[in-house]
Amino acid sequence: MLPALAPWQQRAYEHAASALGGGHFGHATLIVGPAQLGKRVLAEHLAQRVLCLSPRSDGEACGACKSCSLFASRSQYDPLETRPDSSPSHPWGHSAHPDLEFVGYEINQKTGKPRAEIVIEQIRALSEAMTLTPQLGGAQVVIVDPADAINYSAFNALLKTLEEPQPSRYLWLLSANPARLPATIRSRCQRLELRLPPQDEALHWLAARGHGGEFAREALDAARGHPGLADAWASGDGLALRRAVAQDVQSLQRGQAAPAELAQRWVADGRAEERLRHLAELALHEAAGLTDPARTRTLAARFDAANRTRDLLRSTVRADLAVTETLLGWCA
Repeated sequence: MLPALAPWQQRAYEHAASALGGGHFGHATLIVGPAQLGKRVLAEHLAQRVLCLSPRSDGEACGACKSCSLFASRSQYDPLETRPDSSPSHPWGHSAHPDLEFVGYEINQKTGKPRAEIVIEQIRALSEAMTLTPQLGGAQVVIVDPADAINYSAFNALLKTLEEPQPSRYLWLLSANPARLPATIRSRCQRLELRLPPQDEALHWLAARGHGGEFAREALDAARGHPGLADAWASGDGLALRRAVAQDVQSLQRGQAAPAELAQRWVADGRAEERLRHLAELALHEAAGLTDPARTRTLAARFDAANRTRDLLRSTVRADLAVTETLLGWCA
């Protein structure tokens, strides 16, 4: 069962629903917003709405027709398809609905290992599926998540589908980093954006999730107002990891730790990317309110280096060497 929409997701949903009702919701839509803000759950709620065969008077899915029943029937593939951070590619599983397709990180059938990108074969299969008549006689929806994982060759294959829209066919591309998508792709899509909510709304939502008081406020401040990230950190050990990163940096700057040793420890448990995010945030936090141009430039360089290394870790680069180079910038 899909989670209920959070208030900021509900606003985007209502905007899209209004466009759908008015007949001006495009064939291809780029759904954008920060990671962990709920783009996927928004897209799936919209999919249920457009696929329902007996919608209510307000346009909402009935929840009882054949389409809604198939939509709700879910299963995961075996072996489980996972993202590079080991989370499931499809959090609520693949749907049994024949006219709903999820495209994301999959298992490479030749190696038996998870792919690190969305490849041309997947996009060709998507394009072929979208030429077929919907089996239930209604709409057809394909959700690509995350679209910025599509490799260059696959983007070229996607263009033809974007350029040849067909009635009642919807292609939704989800991206936390839309700037990584080619301009030729972005220019052919409508844009639906999820934005960070006001602080009070985020705190209220966190309280409903069981995170109250100063702990919720600390998590939200650390996440720079991002409720999904604050929830993830407050539910696990994200805040503790943030504090540990700050302590590691202090040890580094006091000469009590060596960059290479620290890098080895940071990558050993597979959480280097998460630590680098905290490292970038530490630079940003320290830079707030500074008036010294030289110090500000140094912290900006550290912020950029940490984020570049996060991107590098998604490639075949040696993680310990990349992290070591970033930590060297904190020694001065």
